[in-house]
Amino acid sequence: MEKPKRALGLLSGGLDSMLAAAVLRAQGVDVTAIFFITPFFGPDRAKASAAHLQLPLILEDITDKFYPLIYTPPRGFGRGHNPCIDCHLLMLREAAARMEREGFDFLFTGEVLGQRPMSQNRGSLNLIARESGVPELLLRPLSAKLLPPTRPELLGWVDRDRLLDLSGRGRKRQMALAAEYGITDYPAPAGGCLLTDPNYAARLKETLRHQPEVSRRDLELLKWGRHFRLPGGMKAVVGRTQRDNEAMEKLIAPGDRVLKVSAHPGPLVLVLGNPVASDLELAAGLAAAYSDAKTETPVAVTVQAGAETTLLHLATPPKTRFKEWLV
Repeated sequence: MEKPKRALGLLSGGLDSMLAAAVLRAQGVDVTAIFFITPFFGPDRAKASAAHLQLPLILEDITDKFYPLIYTPPRGFGRGHNPCIDCHLLMLREAAARMEREGFDFLFTGEVLGQRPMSQNRGSLNLIARESGVPELLLRPLSAKLLPPTRPELLGWVDRDRLLDLSGRGRKRQMALAAEYGITDYPAPAGGCLLTDPNYAARLKETLRHQPEVSRRDLELLKWGRHFRLPGGMKAVVGRTQRDNEAMEKLIAPGDRVLKVSAHPGPLVLVLGNPVASDLELAAGLAAAYSDAKTETPVAVTVQAGAETTLLHLATPPKTRFKEWLV
């Protein structure tokens, strides 16, 4: 018997990518999933979806290769700070390289024609296929009947008649197909990428206006707390919850100032870099204002810089004092 064809598919963890894998597996294709990790999208949902489908899953971190897209993506940004077309091209090129190294026969994705205005219109799908380097080996099973046939279809590796003609943003057909394939655990539709989140995108854009490059630590820190740009130019990050405080503690870097209010429950405050004295005093005010101390209550704020600790004394200011500097 002829060995089944092997397909490598981009698995976001969402329903569409799960269905694409299920459609091909129903035709006897040996399916493996791959998920590409960056600070903007983590693998948890993909892991759960792969486990639900009992699919082998490859995880690959592409953060270093993604960095140029944060600054000047050739095909621009979406509504947030999301370089969707260039991001997808990067993932497909990386998947194509792995396909060739590891002997897969073709690639597939869960893209649906017309579902996303920037990256899944017909022009974008054609561009992405063409510039992936393997246009004839890139199959989109959910919209295949609406797109030109690929080599897997032309050579009979898959039956084009059993592929689908989904289009648009509706979910009814996908949900019906999920029931047909026994897929019961899938997330509600959402972007999934932090770069599409308005708050995260705004923080990243503001950061890039103040520093030419960002580190992975910078990108992780943008996920947590309230961010303030102080008049002297320094960034202060104020934890909102215990979870924020714990996450921020893990991200403290040499040169940061760490502020906490003594004798009152309150947030951890990070001041990034070496602040001018006026910014440090304002950061102490932030620590006090967002603590449990009542307005005008005298407090002491510890300021730790490496092994050195100092103490600042002040009256707790109102939170409204800092509103204009909130990012």
